Amino acid sequence: MLLDPSQARAVFLYALEQRFALLAVNADSPAAVTDVLEAAKSEQAPVMIEASLWQLTGQSFGAGDPALGLARYLVQIALLANAERFRDVPVLFHTDHIKGPVTLPLLRSAIRGLPTGVESTVVSPSTISLDSSGMNEADNIAALCDLGETARACGRLVTLEMEAGVDDGITPLDVTERLLGAVESRIPGQLALWAPGVGTQHGLGEQTAFSAQAVERHQKRASEVAGRPLGIALHGSSGLSEAGLHDAVRAGVVKVNWSSESLLLRSQSAQEFYSTRAAALQKGHPDWKATAMDHGVQSFVSQRYLPRVRERIRLLGGSDRAPGCLAQLRHLA
Repeated sequence: MLLDPSQARAVFLYALEQRFALLAVNADSPAAVTDVLEAAKSEQAPVMIEASLWQLTGQSFGAGDPALGLARYLVQIALLANAERFRDVPVLFHTDHIKGPVTLPLLRSAIRGLPTGVESTVVSPSTISLDSSGMNEADNIAALCDLGETARACGRLVTLEMEAGVDDGITPLDVTERLLGAVESRIPGQLALWAPGVGTQHGLGEQTAFSAQAVERHQKRASEVAGRPLGIALHGSSGLSEAGLHDAVRAGVVKVNWSSESLLLRSQSAQEFYSTRAAALQKGHPDWKATAMDHGVQSFVSQRYLPRVRERIRLLGGSDRAPGCLAQLRHLA
């Protein structure tokens, strides 16, 4: 089931209490979305699907139009997550790495609800963040508050993730106090995740500077500033060791972004498919059509990708957590 912002908050709180983290996968295509949901179903785990601006504008979704891409992405997520097949999988949809001049107009529209063109149906994300890497502190605060005030003005819930310096070493605690304190004073109660720098980097490089102690300190201070428990979102996990991921979860990480390694796994599997079937793609070969169809390569990629997604979910302690999450959500009803 696709979770709304209130349900997303409840799942994050449960993850923090139980010390596990949700795998948050940047999925580039409908096939990748389906694969992630299949892996989560197999593991009986909650899961997050994230879309960044390059996915929303890509050929699989918006073909250059980010608003169309976000609406199309959300419709596909909603159809899958709310189908009988995945009804017992708590699914969150998150905006990730949204930046540039489209950022606030796009995310404001998402909060208000994006029209789908199907009768009066509108859809909106479970959780929202933007890419603050090019912003100073004042702009970062202003952008988050703008989104919170948009939600308040239209009477809709929003659950926000705020980030700061995720690739810039370890964020000082006084930055946590300034950023979160300013946002909480203007839009209280709308932040659920804090993504500071804790020594990780986006990409596939070895993560030698990661500090679980920094995670623990930030989780504690963020919760003190907010006056309620806040979990940490970990960016740049692809190159982090298994021990590092375990330590991060124990220290208070409840959401782990996973993009670079996921992309590499899928692209290398596709490369293997086509390189080992070059002869079958020649004219006149009896198997050329079955080989050329998208279903052929997508099935091949899925067979190699799903085990790694399941492994990642288990590594973060997410396996068998879906029933507990659903029980928490029933208390909200």
